[in-house]
Amino acid sequence: MQIKNIAIDQNLKELTQHRTVALPVACYNTTINQHLHGYIPLHWHDEIQFVLIIEGEAIFQVNEERLVLKEGNGLFINSGCLHMVEDNDNSGCTYICLNASPHILLSQELFTTYVAPYIQATNLPYVFIDSNELWGKNIIDAILKVKQLIEQSPQYFEIDITMQLALIWKNLIFNGFQPEYIQTEMLKSQRMKQMLNWIHLNYGEKIRLENIASAGGLSRSECCRYFKHILKTTPINYVMEYRIQKSLVLLQQEESNVTEVAYQVGFNSTSYFIEKFRKSMNMTPLAYKKHKLSS
Repeated sequence: MQIKNIAIDQNLKELTQHRTVALPVACYNTTINQHLHGYIPLHWHDEIQFVLIIEGEAIFQVNEERLVLKEGNGLFINSGCLHMVEDNDNSGCTYICLNASPHILLSQELFTTYVAPYIQATNLPYVFIDSNELWGKNIIDAILKVKQLIEQSPQYFEIDITMQLALIWKNLIFNGFQPEYIQTEMLKSQRMKQMLNWIHLNYGEKIRLENIASAGGLSRSECCRYFKHILKTTPINYVMEYRIQKSLVLLQQEESNVTEVAYQVGFNSTSYFIEKFRKSMNMTPLAYKKHKLSS
């Protein structure tokens, strides 16, 4: 079952419980343009994630890097990494998303040696999974098998899932990745999350660039460089887009009106809210509200 609205907390950490009844695992199809925002917004989670494109093309951003995935391509996204997804050229992209707690990959005795170094590494935010390589094909086949096991739930399927996850992990690290731990990279990620956290707690109030910079312990110019390098936008444009994201949920409430929503999400002018909303969503807030309520 697709999750059409990813619930995240003020730190951008996803709140969805990725699990079957017995296991901290989830596997489901996601059609990007069916999401509440029309794309998968920036977020992170403790679980590792494997993706398999089954139709169309998607643009994934993981931390500061962007890459295009086509049908048949796979992707590993490491624990704790900021990521977002957009459809490429309105292709109607659908992908399988497999999320799993790192602690279920291997036994406790093996976790310290074969899992912890990789999920803590600063040089491994993602891995492109090439289905033309044997290790990549093995991973993709195992993803499909996990999805089938969850959907059909045969006897002892939880044991079979853990076997498939161990196979996936073995094939991923078998490529000889050497984990690295660069303190400056860890600090950069921490500062970025601190600034985003501050925005998400205060988006309804007046926000200045120096407020955002201060939350990350940075100067204004360094703050701008962080956002430009990692998120490919400015801090103020990010605030604007986040406010519009928050307005989407409010506009779907039957009793809401555009002016109240505008002020609630931090705009001090209804006309300015309408202008920015139209630019972002290609329709006015009122048209969006009517469309959602009618559907």
